[in-house]
Amino acid sequence: MTPPRLLGLAPVIDRGTRLVVLGSFPGAASLRAQQYYGHPRNHFWRILGALWHRDLLGAHYDERLAAARDHGLGLWDVYASCLREGSLDSAIEAAQPNDLTLMTRLAPNLRAIVHNGGESARSMRVTRALGVPVLKLPSTSPANASWSFERKLQAWREALAAHGVS
Repeated sequence: MTPPRLLGLAPVIDRGTRLVVLGSFPGAASLRAQQYYGHPRNHFWRILGALWHRDLLGAHYDERLAAARDHGLGLWDVYASCLREGSLDSAIEAAQPNDLTLMTRLAPNLRAIVHNGGESARSMRVTRALGVPVLKLPSTSPANASWSFERKLQAWREALAAHGVS
């Protein structure tokens, strides 16, 4: 039996966005919550909280998004929809990409794009054509257990600082 087609989340990008973090596609917990990086063990909000000296894990989702916007950080995914059982990127099938060229219209002050993990980075050919620096960072997913939190934090710190989003 084919799993149902899953629909991703709307972009969190506006005129103040200077850097966009592109994930692959929200995991099951994120889709249920309708929140980017909604799995409690995902390191994304913990990393940003450490960088910005704020308790983002304990904050309401709207407060997390406001903090991201305040720092010029946007969020989106490379896939608009897909078939997938579970949450692993390796299970993504029949993915429909988002129109990533929209980022330059939604964020006229865009300075850089960061791919959160390997599956997202498969779209680097598209994002590099947008004319801003493009980086691949280690996935913040709990499935990326080969990178410690501290190692992820350092990689993300350097990338965000280099583009004025620290």
